[in-house]
Amino acid sequence: MRYTVFQLLPGVLALAAMVRAVPFASLPEARSESAEKDGGSSKLVVAHHIVGLTGGGGAGDYTLDTWKKDIKLASSKGIDGFALNVGADDWTYTQVGNAYQAAEDLKSNFKLFLSLDMAAIGGVKNCNSPDTAAYIRDLTNKFIGRASQLKVKGKPLVSTFAGESCTFGEADVFTGWRKQFTQHPDLAGKIHFVPSFFIDIQQFHNFQDVLDGDFNFNGAWRTDLTTASVSSFLGGGVDLDHLTPAQQGVLTDTLGSFKIDQWHIEQLARVANSAHTYMTSIAPWFFTHFGADSYNKNVDGSQWIYDCDDHLYARRWQTVIANRDKVDIVQLLTWNDFGESHYLGPIQGNLPRGSEAWVSGFDHQGFLELTSHFAAWFKTGKAPRIEKDQLVMWARPHPKRAQASSDPVPAPTNFELTQDQLWAVVLATAPGSLTLSTSDKTHRTFAVAAGVNTLNVTLSPGGYMHGALARHGKTLLDVKPSAYTFEANPRTYNFNVFVAHAAA
Repeated sequence: MRYTVFQLLPGVLALAAMVRAVPFASLPEARSESAEKDGGSSKLVVAHHIVGLTGGGGAGDYTLDTWKKDIKLASSKGIDGFALNVGADDWTYTQVGNAYQAAEDLKSNFKLFLSLDMAAIGGVKNCNSPDTAAYIRDLTNKFIGRASQLKVKGKPLVSTFAGESCTFGEADVFTGWRKQFTQHPDLAGKIHFVPSFFIDIQQFHNFQDVLDGDFNFNGAWRTDLTTASVSSFLGGGVDLDHLTPAQQGVLTDTLGSFKIDQWHIEQLARVANSAHTYMTSIAPWFFTHFGADSYNKNVDGSQWIYDCDDHLYARRWQTVIANRDKVDIVQLLTWNDFGESHYLGPIQGNLPRGSEAWVSGFDHQGFLELTSHFAAWFKTGKAPRIEKDQLVMWARPHPKRAQASSDPVPAPTNFELTQDQLWAVVLATAPGSLTLSTSDKTHRTFAVAAGVNTLNVTLSPGGYMHGALARHGKTLLDVKPSAYTFEANPRTYNFNVFVAHAAA
């Protein structure tokens, strides 16, 4: 999702959060031919990059060199390309052009494609007007011929965020996208269209000659898991501060489930004349805390989180890898969506106004180190050899039930779901032990096996995060970031995470 000077279309973001996949019984399993990038792997990993935060005349405006640095960093972590989230800003053409030029100047195999943000475009243009369709056709045609354009099945890939309500002047949405975009003479036969439409997925079959595939944007999170719905998952009498081992197990399994992806795949299989390309999403976190007068990211009048605990980033990767025969492309959410706290790249650009309060000092690049390992595993189908020991730890900065003393915006909806835990992932070259500490009195030592290890320990108000990896009596990694404190009495609410990383 993106940001600009206007408020996003009322209800679009709430709709994106609430749309549910619906099971459809007794359907044949989807046929999914592998996506193919010219000269590359049949499986792809891309990252969502919000172009709206790269221009506008602010101090953080991107230059050609900024784009090159982003591309080199992403490529070094196993990412094959950027999905360029584009709206209708004055700088869209310039910055998208800079991104394509940077990739071409680097002469790498890194590719780009457009993700048309129809929520943002619809905020300044009438989504029911053929003029808006003309705008997105022109934007698409401007860049699909570039050398650094990502192609799938031999055609330039194009995606969207939203667009499920756009008729472009036609009788309905299905006809609008067909006549005014995919089958319009300007684009007919030229693109491979894999949008993210927030609709009842049983309507997919109506998009014949539109959908070459489906992008499940909300695959990254269980958006149906809320404070209101949690009892339907865990049973009655749930105490979210004291889950039983059985309840914790159900919650962990729910967050790691492939069920909703499977529903998407089954419905996509019903679309005639489609390549049935399936692109799903993986994200490390989600928290947004804008006031109602800013970016309209309200759900039922307040801010919200999705439950991203239980090592969600690693667990989601493992789930997708286990089902890689059904997934063509993984899209990471995101490279730079600071306002929603699911960024993987460096904190730079023009941050959405107000987001500095929960972003500054909360670098997430430790998650990129995990990305390298899991991306290689997804693309090859084989767990890569771990060449160096790595420790990644993350935690929120205050207890979930702490009362902020000076915040005009309330605690986010669903905050009760989250757990006051220090989460850790160890990529170990060989067996060893990890000691996690959150205070001088709260610590635990775990046996670590060679490979991927997920561990956690309870946070301590006023305490810290500290991890020490040892082998044969020798400490290999010792991480205790001085910038982190689990603050018992915060001034403002912050459900973002502080991420620490070390390697040896």
